[in-house]
Order: sequence, then structure tokens, then C-alpha cells
Amino acid sequence: METVAPATAATTARSDADGTAVASFVLGLLGTFVLNAVLGPLAIILATVALVRGTRRRARALLGLILGVADIAILAALITTHHAISWQPGF
Repeated sequence: METVAPATAATTARSDADGTAVASFVLGLLGTFVLNAVLGPLAIILATVALVRGTRRRARALLGLILGVADIAILAALITTHHAISWQPGF
């Protein structure tokens, strides 16, 4: 049975957190354009996980968190103005 050295485990956990931070940023950015009801909360969750795990990409995690909150704000504005979660330009 193979054991993982503590330094290697910490490095793996940190690189996982870095990937989670980048994923939250990408999902938050995509959520501003499409599927903000799904991608916004997902970006918030992933950003929180990355920050708790101590990512080196803290700025990306914070941007993912901010974009996730913006996605929820956009969703609320769409529901308020159009009474729907989608919009069509020109109507």
C-alpha cells in the first residue's frame, strides 16, 4: 500500500483548491451570459470551497464569488422586470 507524504498531500490539496478557484471564476463569468440561475450559485459554492482550502489563486476565487453574486443579482433583475428568468433583446 502506498502512503502519501504530508507535503505531497498538502500540495495536492492546494492544487485542487487552485483548480476550484479557476472553475468558480469561469462559471461565474459564463453565468453572466447564460444559465445564471444554475451557474451563479455553483460559482459561489466553488469560490467558498477554494477560499476555505487556502488557494493560491485567491483573487480568482474572489472574482468567482463576486461574479456568482452578480449572476444572482442579474437573475433577480430579470425576474423583476420581465417576470421570467430569460430575456429576448428587442422585446
